[in-house]
Amino acid sequence: MNRVGSYAFMAEPFHCDFAGRLFIGHLGNHLLNAADFHSTDRGFGMHYLMTINRSWVLSRLAIEMDELPEQYSKFTVETWVESAMRYFTSRNFRVVDTESGKVYGYGRSIWAMIDTESRQPTDIFAIDNGAINQWIVADKECPIDKGGRVKMGDEAQPVRTIDTYYSDVDINGHVNSVKYIEHVLDLWSLEWYKEHSVKRFEIAYVAEAHAGDRLTFYLQQTGELEFCVRICRDNEVEVARSKVLFTSFKQQERA
Repeated sequence: MNRVGSYAFMAEPFHCDFAGRLFIGHLGNHLLNAADFHSTDRGFGMHYLMTINRSWVLSRLAIEMDELPEQYSKFTVETWVESAMRYFTSRNFRVVDTESGKVYGYGRSIWAMIDTESRQPTDIFAIDNGAINQWIVADKECPIDKGGRVKMGDEAQPVRTIDTYYSDVDINGHVNSVKYIEHVLDLWSLEWYKEHSVKRFEIAYVAEAHAGDRLTFYLQQTGELEFCVRICRDNEVEVARSKVLFTSFKQQERA
């Protein structure tokens, strides 16, 4: 079996925005699905881990796209494990148009394995005597920045507070990783998106939130088209931080 997994998807019209391009959130879902397919096929996926009270939890995700697939277009998500440590593993992605071979963009992610009862990180190498090591691909190019800690100051302003419900929660019992992405991108208006597109999206997950928690979003502009977002639950416990870099259609036309 190839160490790099390749999985086919289609930009379904109801997963696309008003401009007919795939939502970043749905792209995120496809990346996470590809990660699950890849790990399951190789014996360290969720299907097996749940039988031994273990689970993968996404810690960081960065997506950088030159453009997003148009509705009905078929695309392929390639994914591979770049490295593995005791408590964390890094996994990369490449998104390619199935017919033309055009590269839409790349993704980088960091995952932790947790004990589903204690909710604490657990040893990745304890699974099948460290079998994950045989699937590492350290030399495949992923030419986007790994990203780092999202730095924000005290001047970040609260801009929205939302409640969380049944549909926000995933199989791990906490607010789904992709739901945070959707909630962050909803901070900008439809009018904004008529003139701008997302060039790069980063998110780091700090703590868990659950159904019934109220999430408050703090926004700070850190560059001309760069914004940072801090997400806190009811008691002001920080649960995630995000950085969004936009590009304007006018800039794209000049380029």
